[in-house]
Amino acid sequence: MKAMILAAGRGERMRPLTDHTPKPLLNVGGRPLIEWHIRHLAAAGIRDIVINHAWLGAQIEAALGDGSRLGVKLAYSREHTALETAGGIATALPLLGDAPFVVVNGDVLTDIDFAGLLPLAAVLDGHTRLAHLLLVANPPHHRAGDFVLQADGLLGSDNTAGAALTFSGIGVYHPALFAAVAAGQAAALAPLLRAAMARGQISGARHHGLWLDVGTVDRLAEADAIARRW
Repeated sequence: MKAMILAAGRGERMRPLTDHTPKPLLNVGGRPLIEWHIRHLAAAGIRDIVINHAWLGAQIEAALGDGSRLGVKLAYSREHTALETAGGIATALPLLGDAPFVVVNGDVLTDIDFAGLLPLAAVLDGHTRLAHLLLVANPPHHRAGDFVLQADGLLGSDNTAGAALTFSGIGVYHPALFAAVAAGQAAALAPLLRAAMARGQISGARHHGLWLDVGTVDRLAEADAIARRW
């Protein structure tokens, strides 16, 4: 299974830190934030990794190179301007291939065991099942949550009962989910997911361990403190 790390965002809430350094390269626990994902993916046996980038992307390539230093093989999907999540993934599909792949938001810190996602490659058939998402408890800055984990393991977007959890930004996707998204065009992921949820094609699970959205300077400091204890 291959993986993609989403690293094209501008990091507006992290300015001025991100004015001259792309957010994935901000220091967390003595190494770039994105490197934690690469190391955890490699430990799970996922060593073919695609990274998309836009803002200051050349710095990301210079810092990580071909990935050999970290025991992985890196490929880069270069975007002139950030294409949003679905647009970025659709543009990178030629590098990801025809089989299901893992996608990880580059701006989170987590202890998720990526090895546990490997069996999903046989479940996501591109027809009855298109994706499997990991959800987490709603953080203080996102109390409403995103999606509802139903008793049958499928996800729904109807939160009338207030039971929604937060999408971790980590999931496994079949390329068929992005069939209608043109490469090089900006496109959001949420509409694709909600449409597929309505058809019963998205499953999910809850992660009860560490997950932190490193989206502000304060949470960057929190992530740094956590990572220094690993």
